[in-house]
Amino acid sequence: MAMKIFEERRSIRRYGDRPVEDDKLQAVLEAARLAPSWANMQCWTYIVVRDPAVKEAVAATLKNNPIQKAVLAAPVLIVACADSDKSGNVNGQPYYMLDIGISMQQLMLEAWDLGLGTCWVGWIKEDDVRSILGVPEDIRVVALTPLGYPAVYPDFPGRKTLEEIVRYERWGQG
Repeated sequence: MAMKIFEERRSIRRYGDRPVEDDKLQAVLEAARLAPSWANMQCWTYIVVRDPAVKEAVAATLKNNPIQKAVLAAPVLIVACADSDKSGNVNGQPYYMLDIGISMQQLMLEAWDLGLGTCWVGWIKEDDVRSILGVPEDIRVVALTPLGYPAVYPDFPGRKTLEEIVRYERWGQG
């Protein structure tokens, strides 16, 4: 994958009404499936929602979240769930969040490469979404993303320089 995809990918919050082709949906899900994970446990399950009534119910749980309109407008909603028992927990750090993060990032980069937009949504009411989608109590609802063709491409939001974020050998040494 070329560096260009990292430079150009944007979080999309406005979608057109063009449907997402099945082969493209399968490709982004395959990218998620192939992600590395703790001890190769692959703790994730993805729920694909195309039904407008179900998307509307999930979007209603995002009240006061600016991404709510994007969830309603996108033709597809993908919800990332994790079995936290199928991932590590070391020194109080639950690795299922990292596993989902890696898997979702692969999904999002593949989507962008295919001309589709996504936007990570982690500000969710987990219990409400779990209830709407019938997710078992022992499974975490971690995040979701709308998926569709972008209606608007946002400007580059900027990033810190390497000098601001990299230390060599020890903290304090740039």
